[in-house]
Amino acid sequence: MAPAGETPATVSASRTLVFGIGHSGEIIQCGQNVPGLLGYEAGDLLGRSARVLVDEESPEAGEKVDRLLEAITAGQERSETLTIKGRDDDAVTGAVATVEPMMATGSGPAGMLYIRVPLAQSQRFQDASHMRRALLDDALPRLGASLDLDQSARGLIDALVPHFCTTATVLVLESLVAADEVQSEKRGGSTVLRRLAVTSDDGNPMWESTFPTGEVLVYPEGTPYRECLDTAQPVHLPTVDAAEAAEIAKVWRRPPVAELLSDVSMVLLPLIADGTMLGVLVCTRVQGFRRFDPWDVKLGEDFAHRAAIVIDNARKFSRERATALALQRSLLPNRLTAPTSVEVRHRYLPGSKLVEVGGDWYESIALPGARVALIVGDVAGHGVKAAVTMGRLRTALHTLANLEYPPADALHVMHELMIDLGEQEPHFATCVYAVYDATTGTLEIASAGHLPPLLAGPGGDSEYLQIPPAPPLGVAGGATIESREFQVEDGSLFVIYTDGLVENRGRDIDDGLSRLRGIFAGDTHDRPMEDLAKATLDGVYSDQHRDDIAVLIARLRRLPDDHRASWTLPADPAAVRRARGLVRDQLDRWELGSLSYTTELLTSELITNALRYAPGPIELRLLRERTLVCEVLDRSAALPRLRHAEDHEENGRGLLVVSQLAHRWGTRRTATGKVVWCEQVIPGIDPEPMEPPGSWPGESHHRE
Repeated sequence: MAPAGETPATVSASRTLVFGIGHSGEIIQCGQNVPGLLGYEAGDLLGRSARVLVDEESPEAGEKVDRLLEAITAGQERSETLTIKGRDDDAVTGAVATVEPMMATGSGPAGMLYIRVPLAQSQRFQDASHMRRALLDDALPRLGASLDLDQSARGLIDALVPHFCTTATVLVLESLVAADEVQSEKRGGSTVLRRLAVTSDDGNPMWESTFPTGEVLVYPEGTPYRECLDTAQPVHLPTVDAAEAAEIAKVWRRPPVAELLSDVSMVLLPLIADGTMLGVLVCTRVQGFRRFDPWDVKLGEDFAHRAAIVIDNARKFSRERATALALQRSLLPNRLTAPTSVEVRHRYLPGSKLVEVGGDWYESIALPGARVALIVGDVAGHGVKAAVTMGRLRTALHTLANLEYPPADALHVMHELMIDLGEQEPHFATCVYAVYDATTGTLEIASAGHLPPLLAGPGGDSEYLQIPPAPPLGVAGGATIESREFQVEDGSLFVIYTDGLVENRGRDIDDGLSRLRGIFAGDTHDRPMEDLAKATLDGVYSDQHRDDIAVLIARLRRLPDDHRASWTLPADPAAVRRARGLVRDQLDRWELGSLSYTTELLTSELITNALRYAPGPIELRLLRERTLVCEVLDRSAALPRLRHAEDHEENGRGLLVVSQLAHRWGTRRTATGKVVWCEQVIPGIDPEPMEPPGSWPGESHHRE
């Protein structure tokens, strides 16, 4: 504050006027900016009413000042917009006045009056310290926290305009933005750029229409843009006259450029990080504003150097995220298979941009005998390591499913695998593994630390299934993994999912579980599966802290009775002949007589093998699915193996015949013995159809 009757020796660069207001509304103290901004000397104002700052002939202006003075008397803060009058009757519009009461005694001020005066157009860009503080101290630390390339570019031009120039553009190499790792940075000998952001504050919409955001372009020779890119040095054009602007527009073949660049001042600043050219900043000041000078160029260089680091960090993060997404997409299944009676849908969404790629996965694997393995898992953590671990587990579990391991046994093997992986780097994962048998309607489930599956009956009732608890895969010690078998009503919906669906920062997991259960409550028996899958993801796309989400929904129906047939045969060699007749008659009823000879031969080989090595009765079963499946069930736990008999041996060729004639064959253990099966392709039916086509948000994240 300037003491009464004194004039400060220097003028501050601040554009805020400060006054001390007395108890009667008079000015008793005056800040040092008054002479420079209003033309008054401090002695001209001291002792006079605050009304002197405005046009006293304007009733509205006087009323605003009165309201400010009344607020001081009432001990309140208040703000008004005023038109300030200088000594030479020069008016400054749009000034914001704020009063703040003071606790004072004697001759001290009753309150303080702060007036923020906007700069005149001719005075803009003259405060060097203000520009440096706005660009280097305020904007860049905030922008450094952003790892999104587009958002970072937008933040850079918002810092440049209005603090450094009237129009700004950010261009980066196209190779930084393109999804592929390898990109050509040259086209016809020139650098290929993409304009990420452009803005202006001079009210001319032609800037954004002439230089559209997202445009991929090559600057022609003979333009200052090309000079900056070729030399990697700043280009300073204090004034671009009409002839120069017209020449640039002619070379560029973009006529509006001539009008926009005529009589502007321009600085082009290269973005260079670690010695690599990343792009260029284009800054212009239109006519009426102070021209760029060498000091401005130096300040712009400092800003561009730090801005290049921001762009480079965002580029690296975007590249790592794209790599992780591509890796995860390649590791996730590109199709789901299931028996014809089971309808399966899935949804997968990677984490939001604020959350790294995770390790969620899902599987639906059709198994022989009209069965299907339904799996959802979640590797703890995020990033490439989680995605790689997910790929290992998914591959291993897919193999175990095809080897006919029961759910609990498969998860136990997975647990041992995770323990081995943990010796190199700690890992753990949760997983739920279910096998549905469409011939019996049974569902066997095992879980390792995963959220409970949801089963919704056709009548509208739904419940979370209680599975014997077990620790996550890879966690040493704890309970043994056990499975539980459920009898499922025909048409029930089975839902397995990862925690990202039911839990986030703003919602408790219990609320998420209740929401999911509500989606599948009521009449869902005839509701389309696509509608149900869509409903599960309602409201999750806007969550900026969303974790990975994997959901698998299966409508479980039993194989129709007319698509299966079974017989119990005695342990008698004559059963082979009877079995051949039963198979022949059944295939005739199914109009599959063309497969009769081969099927009879396969059946006789399997039954003969069972009679030789297994005690008790034998069960023969035929299933008409996408393939024709022949199963022989016996009471021996010993699994047959394929071997090549020597020329002098009379036995040992049965399974060799089966392997040559059947499309596939295999074995699996049951609670009472084993099953040996083989399948044949039915003419005109694809044995492995692709998942039904469909488009949904997030699909592109893991499909080519």
